[in-house]
Amino acid sequence: MSSPTVKSETPSHALQCMEVWGGNEAIENAISVPGIDAFISCKPYHGDAGGGDIHYVSMCGGGRISRFAVADIAGHGAAVSDLADRLRSLMRKYINTLDQTRFARALNRDFSHLARDGRFATAVLATYFAPTDHLIICNAGHPRPMWYHAPTRSWELLDPSMPQRAAEVVNLPLGVIEPTHYEQFAVKLARGDLVLIYTDALVEAMSAAGRLLGEQGLLDLVRRMNVDEPHLLNQRLRAAVTEYRGGAASADDETLLVLHHNAADPPKQSIGQKMHIMAKMLGLAVY
Repeated sequence: MSSPTVKSETPSHALQCMEVWGGNEAIENAISVPGIDAFISCKPYHGDAGGGDIHYVSMCGGGRISRFAVADIAGHGAAVSDLADRLRSLMRKYINTLDQTRFARALNRDFSHLARDGRFATAVLATYFAPTDHLIICNAGHPRPMWYHAPTRSWELLDPSMPQRAAEVVNLPLGVIEPTHYEQFAVKLARGDLVLIYTDALVEAMSAAGRLLGEQGLLDLVRRMNVDEPHLLNQRLRAAVTEYRGGAASADDETLLVLHHNAADPPKQSIGQKMHIMAKMLGLAVY
């Protein structure tokens, strides 16, 4: 079966080498990195300017490694802003590292501090390696992402137990990241594939009759969405969830991140560009 042609609106911001983009503010935007068009929708609870959902995207110095992070932190205010700053720092620190193991361990330490205060946090880290089209996932207690596989025209949950997972990615260690319970796994994306990362407000939507939408209910809604226009998927899915709630507003922050795999190769860089990137890495040039 041939892959369907998936149209994509031109993203409004192309990430530059060594750039980290995102935060916890309300936003509707589109960005691009080599191989991926990303469409982000973040809507804090009660129309606030910022919420407990955090999103970041980064791109390495050579355009080969791009990382996407979505976190859901209990609460709002200064505590969330502090963790958002910490997450940005981690994105910066590991921006040129394909292996996200150390990132996950550092994030786990931060989450442990929150737990001692009686708060909770979840996160998904997704690293895209453009040379091989692999997406490497690490899920820290977050709702499972959803994957539209274009060759089979089917949606399924991204889970380490899935048979389509990759056995190896350039000698990257896969499996449980000790001393955490997080498991790192990878899948190989085909051109036109979509990945949906979201926070739990979507699966916790409640109907007027008091019925929870749940993971399967959200997956059923996604399966009815038009995949030919990935830049509209966030808007359409949020409308469908609102309809399920009988028009009621969400009781929590809502964040949706759609990754559309266009399979573009990383750009070739001139000697001057490589020298400028090296200067950034050494702290001799601004980001």
